[in-house]
Amino acid sequence: MMWLLFGYFSAVSIVAGVMTVAFRNPVHCGMALLTLLLHVAGLFVLLNAEFLFAVQIIVYAGAILVLYLFVLMLLNLKTEEQHLHRKYKLSLIAAGVILGELLILLIQSPYGGVKGTASPQVILETGPSQAIGITMFSDYLLLFEIVGVFLLGAVIGAIVLAKTPSEVGVKTETENS
Repeated sequence: MMWLLFGYFSAVSIVAGVMTVAFRNPVHCGMALLTLLLHVAGLFVLLNAEFLFAVQIIVYAGAILVLYLFVLMLLNLKTEEQHLHRKYKLSLIAAGVILGELLILLIQSPYGGVKGTASPQVILETGPSQAIGITMFSDYLLLFEIVGVFLLGAVIGAIVLAKTPSEVGVKTETENS
């Protein structure tokens, strides 16, 4: 049964990922991205990683997709033809080359089959979510705070970019002469 669920989640994830970059309508791309994120969350459930499942649903499928839709509304995209979708052959060749490189990297990876340092008994005693929280807020606290500062800067930058310029300090050419 696990192999059937894995096959379903992985196949739909791959198809949704391709549809995310292939659709011309940005709203359809957003819906394909939502499908992809939800099915990746399903893969996390199969791995018994409930913390990553919850993060995938809350952060990515919730917050990131909402930000994506806000950007779509701010840009006010028209229905004009996109030039990217006309180069299918070049895109397929580039995708094939990248896929080949990734397969070579996976085959030559020294980390294949390496297990983590925590024993199964420790994870069962504390729970995987608590173990992740303790590690994140003790060993990686500085990095966690730095990511928070970067996200704050991104939000401020988005507000500055979305703000429309005011008419107060703008003079026309007739007023200057």
